[in-house]
Amino acid sequence: MDIKELYKMWKEDGTAEEFAPEWVKIRSDMTNAFPAYHAVEGVDPFAKDVGEAINQLSKLKPKANGPAYLGDDPKGPYYGDVTSAKLPEKRSTLEEVNQKAVDLFTGMPNWNHPLTMPNVIPPANKAGIIAAMMTDLYSPNIIEGEYSWNVEKSEMESAAILARLIGWDPQKAGGVYTFGGSGCYFYGIKYGLTQALGRESRCKGIREDAKLLVSQQGHYCKLNSSDWTGLGMDNIIEIETNSQTNAMDIEKLEAVMEELHQQKIPIAAVVCTMGTTDAFAIDSPKAVRELIDKYPNPNGEKALLYCDAVIGWSWLTFRDYDFDGNPLGFSPETLKNSRSNLEKIKEIEYADAVGCDFHKTGWAPYNCSIFVMRDLNHFRALMTRPGSAYLQDRVCYNPGLFTLEVSRSGSYSMAGWATLQYFGAEGFQSMLGGILDMEEYLRHLIEKEESTVCVNSDDHGFVTLFRVYPKNVDAKNQYEQELKDPKAIKELEKNNALQEKIGNTLWEWFRDGKTHDGQYGPYISYTSGFRKTDYNSDGSNPKAVIYALKSFPMNININATTMQNLLKLVLHARDEIMAGHYEEPEQTGCCQPPYNENPTPVVCGSTESGNVRHAVENLLSGIPK
Repeated sequence: MDIKELYKMWKEDGTAEEFAPEWVKIRSDMTNAFPAYHAVEGVDPFAKDVGEAINQLSKLKPKANGPAYLGDDPKGPYYGDVTSAKLPEKRSTLEEVNQKAVDLFTGMPNWNHPLTMPNVIPPANKAGIIAAMMTDLYSPNIIEGEYSWNVEKSEMESAAILARLIGWDPQKAGGVYTFGGSGCYFYGIKYGLTQALGRESRCKGIREDAKLLVSQQGHYCKLNSSDWTGLGMDNIIEIETNSQTNAMDIEKLEAVMEELHQQKIPIAAVVCTMGTTDAFAIDSPKAVRELIDKYPNPNGEKALLYCDAVIGWSWLTFRDYDFDGNPLGFSPETLKNSRSNLEKIKEIEYADAVGCDFHKTGWAPYNCSIFVMRDLNHFRALMTRPGSAYLQDRVCYNPGLFTLEVSRSGSYSMAGWATLQYFGAEGFQSMLGGILDMEEYLRHLIEKEESTVCVNSDDHGFVTLFRVYPKNVDAKNQYEQELKDPKAIKELEKNNALQEKIGNTLWEWFRDGKTHDGQYGPYISYTSGFRKTDYNSDGSNPKAVIYALKSFPMNININATTMQNLLKLVLHARDEIMAGHYEEPEQTGCCQPPYNENPTPVVCGSTESGNVRHAVENLLSGIPK
């Protein structure tokens, strides 16, 4: 074919001529592989295709009161054949690909099912899902205004809404959506490093040690951030926590900060954890701010105060709630606990930057997190890079010049923004209050049962942690003994093993597709270290820790009957184990090379003040590997 004759290959309607080369015919036919660029009469073909795919996926849903997984084969996942995958020689039909995609969801936990409550993993709301899907259609790239147009407003308006909830000036604050809570944490540490070591550190690299101060209860992504920024995991100093509140011990923090100040060692950031996954520990940013002001860094700058509020942020939606009038009619207990959570979380107004997850306590699709700064232009002054020759600053706001990512999907920002618009304060308040009610009801059932005890009764976040003992054991007295008496260590170990076995048994029941004592198995998990015993405050004895089963009622479909059935099956699992009916769970997945190797992790150890733990053995905390 003469390239000069290329224009003859197509008819006026865009289809290929009969004499055209095969590639032209295929290309012409593949216009149907993309959404139409123009309006069509009636139902858009792409909308019809999406609807059919969603309908096909929906066939995996169980019947009402059915099991808590999708499809009919929960025994997976199975990864044994992944390396046999090859690029198909010929094209597949859309229907074929959709069916293959649907099949990948078979057996997956159904986050919208009332029996699913293993972690802070909520179902996603419709507005968030749909808004995120819209970005897949037109691919707005929030690297800059030119490539995202008004979709960039979804990020800017989200930042303004959150700034007001935090108590900051929205005409000074700003924010960027990023890849989850770890991304927010990474932004915070990099921000702090640049402030502590100077902008030149971005050119020369990190050439001196700076310290990251964080609670022992802080999220394990502190390892990711210190490692990937080049700061080094040995520069983490973990601050001991109060054994009652699990919050950072301010006296211990001051001792460390004073020592570093005297030695002229800079502090990159102090991280306040505003709601841990299990204990819902909340640090005090106000007290930390006072210490930061008291002990400036050697260059005269102050350490950055970053609040890791990815779980706790949504309690800010109660900021303007009329607690006295109680217009939503919350129970006295829920009202009291909501107000208490708000008062603690409100202290993030003292922070320099805050991380918020919408895919946790915002009921938005994964992943959807935003890093919010008190002073956007201060952040930009520290972090802006030169532009690119092939990108033009045609719009007044171009975050690609200072974000970690360059290309950024608008799906994050649209999902978060749509959720804020859809729920409003009232929607968030009702969701959060409902969680507290379900939590309180489960704790009521636990209190009534002699052989069970709630071990986080003073916490009112998103989880109930509880221990189960053999029949006729007074759970409260036994737990108190195990918590306080070193002579009870053998009993503690034995009952810790019981919690693990119950968790594993329920994991198997969730996946076996059968009913047990008339009910399908719930999907919950357990924690292998909710807290240390009172005689093990330094953590020197790894066995002297408290295991506990955990229930996260993040699901709007959970009700009182769900909680009754949960405790019923937990006790049934206990009885089966005590009767000798227990088998260790097998590892799932059937991984083959190169995925079946378990490299030895890099384990760091610091001689600095504090105690640094780097072995994160099980990220899901109680789900069998």
